[in-house]
Amino acid sequence: MLLSLGQGVPGAWALFAPRFFYDGFPLPALAWVTKFPPYNEHLVRDLGALSLGLTTVLLMAAVSPERRLVRAAAFGCLAFTVPHLIFHAAHLGRFDTVDVVGQLISQVAPIAVSGMLLVLIRRSNRPSTPKRAHNKE
Repeated sequence: MLLSLGQGVPGAWALFAPRFFYDGFPLPALAWVTKFPPYNEHLVRDLGALSLGLTTVLLMAAVSPERRLVRAAAFGCLAFTVPHLIFHAAHLGRFDTVDVVGQLISQVAPIAVSGMLLVLIRRSNRPSTPKRAHNKE
């Protein structure tokens, strides 16, 4: 559910208020997106729509946590968030320290959560080893 909020809130914001998203994400005082001009309404709306698409899959996995769906949702989240982190890590010079820390936390968190889900799913998929009976003679 947490991953879907992390994608859904900014996704809806970008889709339905692209200029406001560009000028004010994550907060108007920070305005991270404006550091990468020029503004392009089409690209911002597309990002929002794609984020909402990923949100739908993440929500489905949260509501109906079938193993294959959870794995697909986690891998889908990683397919977006890992390249996103790599891009931002290569462009941190545009930001003040507080923005760098905020970006890294907000971008590493969904990677960590997705990774944890994949580990937990893998562990729950392993057959349990039978316990050996102890003979007391």
